[in-house]
Amino acid sequence: MTNYALALHTTTPELGLAISNFQGDRRDRIMHLGRDLSSLLHQNLAEFLQPQTWSDLAFIAVARGPGGFTGTRIGVVTARTLAQQLDIPLFAISTLAAVAWRHRGEKPIAVQMPAQRGQIFTAIYQLTLNPQGLTPLLADTVMSPEVWQQTLADWSTPCQLVSAEGDLGASVSQVLELAELEWQQGKRPHWSAALPFYGQHPVN
Repeated sequence: MTNYALALHTTTPELGLAISNFQGDRRDRIMHLGRDLSSLLHQNLAEFLQPQTWSDLAFIAVARGPGGFTGTRIGVVTARTLAQQLDIPLFAISTLAAVAWRHRGEKPIAVQMPAQRGQIFTAIYQLTLNPQGLTPLLADTVMSPEVWQQTLADWSTPCQLVSAEGDLGASVSQVLELAELEWQQGKRPHWSAALPFYGQHPVN
């Protein structure tokens, strides 16, 4: 019975894993792996999955970024490989959307996250009720702090400003929840459509 879903979050030095059957059986694990992420990911993933097996999975979700270049790439490539081998859907969820979902409320949620070279990753999301989920009012992008402040000042409605810094691996639960909402809406994205969002080139 394929009734579980697995989520990976590797866009920071933390590894976030979550699994749920959305009927009360749910667990997650956050590990600070740092530079050992690439070498320890598969071992930790196999251990975390137990007692479930790969054949129990109905779909996979992965944080697609923005975030660190290497970590984001490792997570998305791993998730794509698994979804391809298991022939199941793969939901690529924005790192910023997961943070917005954690802080969702009536106001639009403006999310900012430090990027390289003094810039910041930004997005603005709005909670929707039918169907339930998030709608991007300003898609994930990178801009200077000055442009971001002006964007918020010019925005038509006041936003709830959230800063995404530290402990982002813990938002793996929100990655899984957002994917499950899309699954309930009948979406079945092919693994090949899951692409990382880096926002910036890793080198100058």
